[in-house]
Amino acid sequence: MDKQEEIEGLAILIRDLRKHKKVTLSDLAQKIGRSVGFLSQVERGLSRPTVADLTAIGEALQTPTTYFYSVSKPRALPWVTRPGERRTLYYGGGITDVLVSPTMSSGGFSMLESLLEPGATSGERPVDDSDEQGGFVLEGELTIWVDGENDEVTLRAGDSFQLPSRCRFSYANRSEQNARVLWVFA
Repeated sequence: MDKQEEIEGLAILIRDLRKHKKVTLSDLAQKIGRSVGFLSQVERGLSRPTVADLTAIGEALQTPTTYFYSVSKPRALPWVTRPGERRTLYYGGGITDVLVSPTMSSGGFSMLESLLEPGATSGERPVDDSDEQGGFVLEGELTIWVDGENDEVTLRAGDSFQLPSRCRFSYANRSEQNARVLWVFA
């Protein structure tokens, strides 16, 4: 799939999930603090949600964010993924996530490779995810802000982190070069 097909696939997943859960656009917009117009554009593939937006949508619809990676591509071996077989999400804010684990395991763990353009951000509001997660910075720099803490932490290639479930945080690439981070969700 190309980038536009991936964006349209995400739009369909969000719309179909919302309808399946019998939630109106208005109700969902209110739950996540966004406008109906914004959600309508997301569901039509005209706008891309930020990481924080998609996490909030998943939480509001009582579905883990990992659900949005559920459209799988054909693989020769079920326990191996190769670059051309991976599901990709293109977020607003300059972040692209690639599902690198073969499945979105419930009760186990899943791995994502995040590519952050210079200036990329997770969104205007904190990510509030029910998954425990951690990461390893492969390239560049990643700055993280954790709610309740006054300081920001800038991680560089080779640094890692681990955040408990329900930890509210934001992140960005404030450097002039791309950043790559391997995330693990449990």
